[in-house]
This record gives sequence, structure tokens and C-alpha cells, in this order.
Amino acid sequence: MIITDTHTHLYSDQFSEDRDEMIQRAIDAGVTRLFIPAVDSTFFDAMLDLEKAFPDHTFLMMGLHPTHVKENAAEELAFVKKWLDKRNFYAVGEIGIDLYWDKTLLKQQQQAFKTQIHWAKEKNLPIIIHCRDAFDEIFEILEEEKDDKLFGIFHCFSGNLEQAKKAISYNMKLGIGGVVTFKNGKIDQFLNEIAIEHIVLETDAPYLAPTPFRGKRNESSFIINVLEKLADIYKLTPQEIAEITTQNSKNVFGI
Repeated sequence: MIITDTHTHLYSDQFSEDRDEMIQRAIDAGVTRLFIPAVDSTFFDAMLDLEKAFPDHTFLMMGLHPTHVKENAAEELAFVKKWLDKRNFYAVGEIGIDLYWDKTLLKQQQQAFKTQIHWAKEKNLPIIIHCRDAFDEIFEILEEEKDDKLFGIFHCFSGNLEQAKKAISYNMKLGIGGVVTFKNGKIDQFLNEIAIEHIVLETDAPYLAPTPFRGKRNESSFIINVLEKLADIYKLTPQEIAEITTQNSKNVFGI
């Protein structure tokens, strides 16, 4: 059974003491495809180290995370563009808009999001969208940018049914992680109304650990709990969920 974690921050400092063992636990559990989003330039060397250590299992993205759009955004975006032109990546991400922490940089986040969408289109790459308290703002930009080159994943989807359908209308898969196992997560109440062909699995490790690990450090092996929850929701076997969602990820990332 091949399981794909489409979003895992394996370079996080939270894994500094047991990173290799944590990754091996995931591989041993069948989670053999690990897609690693970028945040900003300060983590890039660590991402390259991961790729070197686990070349058959780790797949890198490149992008500037919306909460890292600061005063040096132009410099950070230049770094993203330099590396997109220099080597292959599997997606532009994670990118988007986050208004949970700070609303004062909305215009800068919007511009960074649009710029990186354009780069993704130039490279024929998917985008990985980070959206927090910003569905309307994200959808406004996707509406402007929609065409046959716009596609990707709505990472850590936690919206309602209407928002799920709207995200899918822009050729986005829904990244489903630990939130689907939460009692107050709500997405489990309507997810069976979304065709499984629109779903990919993710952990967002070390964040958002699924039940029964909620509140603890998340890791990619815990995606098994997400997979089992989806098997219950869709009335399919875990094997079937793994196969379908991995194929969905292949359709997005091209591998």
C-alpha cells in the first residue's frame, strides 16, 4: 500500500532530535511519497539536505508562505524565482493568503500570491494554496487567474461544502489532514458529498496532529489515522483510499 503525504514540513525544528527516525517510521508505515512545501529562504538548505538523505521519498516545492511575506518580500520572491529557474520542483507552494495573524499586509500577500501563480503557470506546475481566514480573498484571485494552466491543491482544507465545491471549480484538489478527525472539525459532516477523486491526503506535520494525537507533534506516519477516517466516511477500504488519493496526487504533481 503506497500512501502519499502531499504536505509535510519535515525540515521543522520540531524534528531536530529524531528527524531520520521519524521519516523512517513513515516509510515503514507505507507513507513513501513525502511532498515538502517551502516557507522562506531560511529553510531551503534543510530542504536540500532532506532530498539528499531520502532521494526516493522526498519531493520539494518552492514558494513564499503568506505569513512570511514581510518587509523583505521582494528579496524572498527573487530567491523563489532564482531557484524555480535553476532546478526542478514539483509545485509552487505553499503560497496564498493568511489573515489570521496579521491583516496589515494583505496587499503584499495578494501581490506575492499572484506573482507566484504566474510563475507556476510559466513552469506548468501546480500551486499549493495556504488559506486562513481568507477564503473570499483567495477566491477573488483564483477567479482572476482561472484558465487551463491553473491547478493544484487547496492545502489543509477546512471550509464548508460550498467553499469546497468552489475550490474544486478552480481545478484544485482538497488537501485533507488531521482536521477531518477532530470532533469540531466539521468537514467530516459533508466530505462524502465530494467525490473522492478530488481528495488528497496530507499531515501538515508537525502541525494539526489527528485524533488520538491531537495537541501533540504531528508526523507523517500519523496520516494513517486520516486515511482510516476517510475510509469510514467514503465506505471504502484503507487500501482503496490509499490507491485513489495517491493517484490523485500523481495527477497533480506528475509523478
